[in-house]
Amino acid sequence: MRFALRLGYEGSARLARFGASLARLLPAGDGKTLRALRARSGIRDRYKDWAASHRDLSRPLLWMHAPSVGEGLQARPVLELMRQKYPNLQLAYTHFSPSAESFARALDVDFRDYLPFDSGADARAALDALQPTALVFSKLDVWPTLSAIAHDRGVRLGLVSATLAVASSRRSRLATAILHDAYAVLDAVGAIDDADAARLIELGVRPDTIAITGDTRYDQVWQRAQRVDRASPTLSRLASDRPTLVAGSTWPADEQVLLAAFIAARRVAGNARLVIAPHEPTGAHLGPIESWSRTEGLRLDRLDLANAATDVVLVDRVGVLGDLYALADMAFVGGGFHDAGLHSVLEPAAFGAPVLFGPRHHASRDALLLVRDGGGRSVADLASLTDALVTWLEDPIARRAAGGSARALVEKGIGAAERSLRVVERLLGAAPTA
Repeated sequence: MRFALRLGYEGSARLARFGASLARLLPAGDGKTLRALRARSGIRDRYKDWAASHRDLSRPLLWMHAPSVGEGLQARPVLELMRQKYPNLQLAYTHFSPSAESFARALDVDFRDYLPFDSGADARAALDALQPTALVFSKLDVWPTLSAIAHDRGVRLGLVSATLAVASSRRSRLATAILHDAYAVLDAVGAIDDADAARLIELGVRPDTIAITGDTRYDQVWQRAQRVDRASPTLSRLASDRPTLVAGSTWPADEQVLLAAFIAARRVAGNARLVIAPHEPTGAHLGPIESWSRTEGLRLDRLDLANAATDVVLVDRVGVLGDLYALADMAFVGGGFHDAGLHSVLEPAAFGAPVLFGPRHHASRDALLLVRDGGGRSVADLASLTDALVTWLEDPIARRAAGGSARALVEKGIGAAERSLRVVERLLGAAPTA
């Protein structure tokens, strides 16, 4: 990173850290930015305290970082395999976003916390505490200051399930100038496919460090689909022969189109039902859906009260969507009508549900593959979404064929976790002991 850019980047990190110290003085709030700042108050002490009581320097430590839940889902299969194969290895997991807090708590790791802001002082404090043998990033989120200091200390650096979209902002001149050195010091990289590998090289990754490993999320979603308990109280209570559309991680912009299309589709299949899980199940988000259902004369129940007779099942909590896709005859994944981007289309595909999503999907490799293979459709507006729903409701054979294509795509991706494990093993060298 050039000197002027380095100074600016370090200044931004220090400013964020100062904001974290001030956040403790502000009134309580649920905003992500405020939560992220508050979470980093006292973060150096948390790392230091854990190390003093739990870090065993006779054991190697693997540190994996994933900024949010999506990247965490890519890291989890590798962490699980490492835990199974190397029980003596200590595991640390960090994240950046507040949305990943509950996800991190569910992982079988020795240490979990937020990643400090990327200042030199914070990076050194974290490395002093964890003393990792290897530091592995998930997907793309490599931090320049942390990587540089870790590299200078001899920590082996890696990246798994690495992907870089054609339109990624990281390919801009400014981003490349800031990030190039961080990608250049990586010792081993598992790229999802050849095209990703080529773009990563443009970003600074050394060609000799790259192996094509695939995307570990395919293993993760497949395993979850296979393990789902259809006899669980929730799924057994909702089981029905009614054609079911499960809509996951929706935003109001998605719902504006989706809810109207669902009403139109019910004119063809009057017994169709909707299971809808908003991305943020707050009162402000759930209320308009409840008002809509009353206006349309539909029976709506929240998840714990819903049964097979419910027309609209409103999911009012997080963490259950992955199982609810087991109910889907077809699925709609949110984000494609929203600026935040498309959410995971693999979870419903693993259950053999054909997948619908909005027009803003081109940054999603998985969505593009589903469209290519016939397992999914992009819809641009109310008319096209209504047409897709009606087509699959009227033609169960076509619907099942599309669902089979979606499931086959996931099956083809299985094995990425084992291949990514080998990348991490190379970084650890002879350090892990079973």
